[in-house]
Amino acid sequence: MNKNIAYGVALVIALAAPFVGYPVFLMKLLCFGLFACAFNLLIGYTGLLSFGHAAFFGAAGYVTGHALTVLGLPTELGIVLGVAASALVGLVMGMVAIRRQGIYFSMITLALAQMVYFAALRAPFTHGEDGLQGVPRGKLFGVIDLGNDLTLYFVVLAIAVAGFAVIVRTVHSPFGQVLKAIKENEPRAISLGYDVDKYKLLAFVLSAALTGLAGATKTLVLGFETLTDVHWTMSGLVILMTLVGGMGTLSGPIIGAFIIITLENKLGDIGTFLATQTGVEWFNTLGESVGMVTGLIFILCVLLFRRGIVGEIGAALAASGVRKKSV
Repeated sequence: MNKNIAYGVALVIALAAPFVGYPVFLMKLLCFGLFACAFNLLIGYTGLLSFGHAAFFGAAGYVTGHALTVLGLPTELGIVLGVAASALVGLVMGMVAIRRQGIYFSMITLALAQMVYFAALRAPFTHGEDGLQGVPRGKLFGVIDLGNDLTLYFVVLAIAVAGFAVIVRTVHSPFGQVLKAIKENEPRAISLGYDVDKYKLLAFVLSAALTGLAGATKTLVLGFETLTDVHWTMSGLVILMTLVGGMGTLSGPIIGAFIIITLENKLGDIGTFLATQTGVEWFNTLGESVGMVTGLIFILCVLLFRRGIVGEIGAALAASGVRKKSV
């Protein structure tokens, strides 16, 4: 019940947010929040560390951008094609990578993702280093004009909520329980008769498809797609988001994504504010030190908050509850 109340409060805040903040920035937060949740479905609940999720994120963005810009397809069909493309890439990558475990699995996903990156660099329809520009938003179902930022925000919010709901339903389903069993003790899951490789592959494809949904939506919001989204650093970024927020928690990756993306976009403004308030000129250079700040946050999380922000809060609440019962 407490979780339902928390989700309700979060939804109310999300509905009111565009009337207070900048809608485009808020939509970017939602897209990366969904991206992190999709990645967490694989690492947090299946125990598979992928270094190649940027391939799904960027592939969906390129396919959606090309479908809307060149082919002139309806917006909803462009997003569907982007999700289908990322799921297909995920199926191919998964069929190859699932054969290995541990660091070998991670390295194979990284290698395959780099192949997708070089394909995006060389393919004519991606326009190489220039990327896709001027991607039109169009009209949803031919009726809802997405040219208005406020209208598009609520559409993106609906997409993000739907994606999150799919993840929650998956985690609490019998399929999700098998994934947890595989993460905790794979040999025992095999001994119980489960086809572990099939479950891993399904989880990998589902994670890829939801990642593609986030990537396609981001392209629609920003109106462009570049090589940044398929570069290996994007895979590292989503790992950082998940670890900061709390791996293996439902809401942790969203919190982590909000923190990291906010720092990337607003650190300069924060530095200027601190410089004005304190008179310390060095704060003005914070905008140029995003990598250093996010690196420090990662180090602090590894050393002090190993469960992530949400994980540590949950552990503290659980511990306090045990103390109350014992008293």
